Amino acid sequence: MAETASTGEHPERVRSAGRHLSDARSPRFATTFASLGRLAYDGARVSANAIDLATGAPVVSIDDRVAMPTASIGRVLLLIEVSARLTARDDSGYGILDKPAIGVRHSGIWQHMQVPALPVVDLAMLVGSTSDNLAINALLERVGLDAVQARADSLGLSKTALLDLARDTRGPDDAPALSVGSTLELAALFGRLAREEIVDRPTSQRVLAWLGLGSDLSLVASAFGLDPLDHRTADHTTLLVNATGSAPGVRSEAGALRGRRAAVSYAVSVQFGDTSLEARLRVVEAMRGVGRELLEYVH
Repeated sequence: MAETASTGEHPERVRSAGRHLSDARSPRFATTFASLGRLAYDGARVSANAIDLATGAPVVSIDDRVAMPTASIGRVLLLIEVSARLTARDDSGYGILDKPAIGVRHSGIWQHMQVPALPVVDLAMLVGSTSDNLAINALLERVGLDAVQARADSLGLSKTALLDLARDTRGPDDAPALSVGSTLELAALFGRLAREEIVDRPTSQRVLAWLGLGSDLSLVASAFGLDPLDHRTADHTTLLVNATGSAPGVRSEAGALRGRRAAVSYAVSVQFGDTSLEARLRVVEAMRGVGRELLEYVH
């Protein structure tokens, strides 16, 4: 996992923090099981996985093999494909792309900008930092959804996929969600990114740099005390790279977290009846509770 002062610099790895874990007692994550269990009792679908990056041992495992909607987390697969093409100096990884003719609201800032076209690398930065829907669609039109799925297959992902373009509404002929994933595969994917093992080191580092700009720390990462707009370097020996997905009835996050004593990769997904603000806040608070115990584990 990278720690950077600017997009072009390469950070230290998350795994280095886990080398002195021999005397650490793994916590039982009692609050995590209790809070997610209450959501499940109330009818939500919950899934979580966390892996110690030094030992490879699971520290949390809750229904982690099931594929669930993950909103926009599948954009990580798109970023991996774009980064791999840049590493290979493939022409499709370069160039300036026009803003898609059909607008998409919700997340992202390109829809609010006057500039009609941007370089591929800037679009990848927008995808990593704000999950920009227009940038996602422009990059998907460039590389193709089939190529992203082939890349996911090559990484051994069978339950994690980017299914479609970003859309304001989904009709009967559209994929039911932008992306799906199992928390087992997502936690493992972020672990491999942190160890710079996805495709090759330059490809992994580039993806980590884009995701390191992520500004959404509202879910699991809300417990880490980091500046949402400036956390690309370690802060109080805490370093994070994450991706979130939010849609009606869906909250999901995957990431890699390094602390003073340990490093973990993790993923948490909840699908719930988004019938009231109270119901949504229960989910957010439960995910924050997971974050608190992950923070305790790495420190």
